[in-house]
Amino acid sequence: MAAGDLRAREVMRNGGPTAYRADLAHRATERRARRRRQPVARGSQQPEQAHGRDPEAGREYEETFTTLLMQQGVPKMRSRVLTCLFTTDAGSLTAAELVGHLQVSPASVSKAVAFLESQGLIRRKRDERRRDRYLVDDDVWYQSSMIAAARSNAQLAETARQGVTILGSDTPAAVRLESIARFVDFVAESITRAAEQARDILHTKTATTPRSDQRQESGPGR
Repeated sequence: MAAGDLRAREVMRNGGPTAYRADLAHRATERRARRRRQPVARGSQQPEQAHGRDPEAGREYEETFTTLLMQQGVPKMRSRVLTCLFTTDAGSLTAAELVGHLQVSPASVSKAVAFLESQGLIRRKRDERRRDRYLVDDDVWYQSSMIAAARSNAQLAETARQGVTILGSDTPAAVRLESIARFVDFVAESITRAAEQARDILHTKTATTPRSDQRQESGPGR
């Protein structure tokens, strides 16, 4: 493989050309190298991968997603927990399962899930064995990212208008602050409207699209 191809692959693995950061990419590369060097205990077997997946490719993808979240400002452990929940087929994980997968202390996982839950990024439910399971709702980006961004923009607009009153509405500084407030108001309203439309459309498609097994059962003669 040519050097240019290797470089392009490394950039895409670590967030793409617009989000690539050399320091985070370097750390991810070091983690992969350490994991490959770790000896496998004699007699131990790797768990069978679901759907015939390549386990190494799966781990690299988790690192790519984790690095992307870190580049967007999410601390490392919270990013790792979110990535696990996004990519699990089970749909939810217990704290013990997160600890086992991430190979970290229970305290680290407990702290991460407590914060993520407080921000509405994940929620917990009790299973039949009365264990807490953590999961990501379909509305996670609507509730936490889009709406949180809109609230933040609304607060910025309100604070800017406070400055207009304090500094005097006919001053150059006040004119500047009012322009900021009007711009941010428009952006916040646009974000909220787009998020609501996307949520409604996606939920409608999910509710009305029959599953593959239902389609097969409703074939000719049924």
